[in-house]
Order: sequence, then structure tokens, then C-alpha cells
Amino acid sequence: MEFDADTAVRSAAQDAAGLVAAMPRLVLEARRIAASVYHGLHGRRRAGTGENFWQYRRFNDGEPSNRVDWRRSARDDHLYVREREWEAAHTVWIWPDLSASMVFASPLVWETKRDRALVLAFALAELLVRGGERVGIPGVMPPSASRRIVEKMAESLVHAPSLPQSLPPPFSPSPLAEVVLLGDLWSPTREVVASLAGVSASGAHGHVVQVCDPAEETFPYSGRVEFREPESGATLTIGRAETVRADYVGRVAAHRDAIRREAERRTWSFLVHRTDRPASELLLALHARMSGGHGAVPPREGTGADALAADPTGHAA
Repeated sequence: MEFDADTAVRSAAQDAAGLVAAMPRLVLEARRIAASVYHGLHGRRRAGTGENFWQYRRFNDGEPSNRVDWRRSARDDHLYVREREWEAAHTVWIWPDLSASMVFASPLVWETKRDRALVLAFALAELLVRGGERVGIPGVMPPSASRRIVEKMAESLVHAPSLPQSLPPPFSPSPLAEVVLLGDLWSPTREVVASLAGVSASGAHGHVVQVCDPAEETFPYSGRVEFREPESGATLTIGRAETVRADYVGRVAAHRDAIRREAERRTWSFLVHRTDRPASELLLALHARMSGGHGAVPPREGTGADALAADPTGHAA
């Protein structure tokens, strides 16, 4: 099948219109999830130099007596110290993949990968800004600590002049910044690895999240199936799809292992999130990792073996 320029333009226009129509729902969903996760969290605040009160703690033997808060201590049988909040907010860059391969949802789920990535990006930004951080989108929006961070991100993405890319645009975050990449990562392995190497070259810390549809894990195909690559339009027809399942599984395992090794080599984390799992599950795990938590359990990578992306309707990602 020929995938001409006019077809590409029409497809991009339809995706853009769908994104605009979905934004109000995605913003509300992100706020709902952020609110449910925020309960019990304290952002990423910690004791240190600053002016804002953070918490009281017990006075420890050996500390200077001038650190005692006598007014608070007078209400109890113990001595207390008034701690201030550490003020060293830094920038967190969040990049959601909005390319054509993300505009897909199999019959196993109700949400596209693109919508899930946006909900995660917005909800995470909401939590980070509440915790005193600044959030930006590479190539789209400068860092901001606005209380309307979700709306600012949504507006910036809708009005972004460039076409969506499968990998983040080249940029050099500060060594003190943090980066979160949310996408299906089905570009060729060497391109994904090269992109990760470029973004992390400055020394910034980060997290790579592969957002995938459950059908991309289980490869539920049999019989004659035509697969289409949504960005180039290339097609591949297989007479008995079930016969390639083992090869499919092996190729994706190798693909993910290469990304994971590159991430770990640069002290980044790598997580896999399936769209049939709750968004809050990934948000909690990711927030815990960003907060330095060591007890967080990453989201399950799905049941069965890993698989190379394929669109159950016949579109290979």
C-alpha cells in the first residue's frame, strides 16, 4: 500500500484534532490521579537551609540548646527543634511521546498509549510542583512552578509548532536537573540508545518509562494479518502470524535489555508500564524513585514474555 504525503498530512491532522478534543478529559483525569496519589505523600521536601517551616522533631543530646523551640516544648514533656524546609528546588523535564505510534489502543484497553502518557506526565507534574519543583517540556515549554502547571503543559503541547517525534528532541539539561521520558520506545534500538546517551550526556539524572499496550506484550495474532507501521506506512503481511511469536518475543527482549543496560550504565532507571494497569501504580513507583525511595516496587511488565510492538488491528508500531 502506498503511503503518500497527502495521506500522512491527513493522518497527522486527525491525530492533532483528536489530541485537542481529548485534552480537557486528560487534564481532569490527571488531576484526579494526582490527588489520589498525593494523599500521604510529602513531595520531595526535606530538612535543610531555608525559611519555611517544615516540621518539629525531638531534640537530640549534644545539640546546641539554642536550637530548642521552647514554645513548642512547653506543651509537652520533651524538647523539640523547629526544622526548616530545604530550599533547592530543581528542574524536572518531562517528555511525553505524541507520535503516531502512540495513537493506538487494542480491544484489550480503553485508552491509547498517547493519552496514558499525557495523564502520567500531567499527574507527575502536578505532584512535583506541589513539592516545590519546576517542570518543563523539552523543546516545548520552559520550566515553570505555576500552580496551573497541568493547564500550561496542555496548552503548550497543543500549540507546539513542530510535528510530534518518536524520541525527545536534542537538549542539554542541567547536571542538577532530572528527566522523565514517557513513550513506547519502538524506534530502532540504536536510535533509542543514542537518544538516551545524548540526553544524559550532561550528567542529569533520569527515568525512562516505556508505555505499551497489552497486545504489544502478548502478540495475540493468528492467521493472515497485515501489519502497518503507523509513521512510515510500511506494511508487512504474514500468512500465519502465530508462527512468528517466538521470534517476536526474542527481538523485544533484546530491545528492552539494550535500553535497560544503557539506562543503568548512566544511573537512570527503566520502567515498563502497560495501559491495562492503573496509572496511579506507575505514578507511585516513579515518584518513589525520584524521591530516592528504595522500597518502591516498579510496575509489572505485564504477564508473559516481553514483545515487540504491534498494532492488533494490523499496525506494527
